[in-house]
Amino acid sequence: MMPTANSMAAERAVLDDKLSKRYIELDPCGYFLIYLDREAGLIVAKHFTNTINEKGLACDPVSGEPLPTRGKVERMPAATFYGRTAKELCIKIFEETKPCPLSYLDHAAYLGREFMRAEIALLSDTEYVQD
Repeated sequence: MMPTANSMAAERAVLDDKLSKRYIELDPCGYFLIYLDREAGLIVAKHFTNTINEKGLACDPVSGEPLPTRGKVERMPAATFYGRTAKELCIKIFEETKPCPLSYLDHAAYLGREFMRAEIALLSDTEYVQD
């Protein structure tokens, strides 16, 4: 029996959820918070620096304290990037910013995926939540 479009979509969702829960090393160059500015029609990516402690936790580079994973944290971004499309944002971050504010290829791949998801949400007027 041939799989249906619904069953293939369900399989993809299960796989995606599983892959989202895998362990990844944190990039010592920092992390990005991504959101949409719908009024301006832009994808926004705020870059925050961090250090990684001996336990592998992201820490505030000033205080050395581990950064909380939940709740709102008031920190100033090191840089804020804006793009109308995922491609424009990737070019600004990966090609035009020197030095590039990330060091791991898996981090770059993750950002590309997230920027595409954000662009699709922007174009389809659906909710975007960073994975």
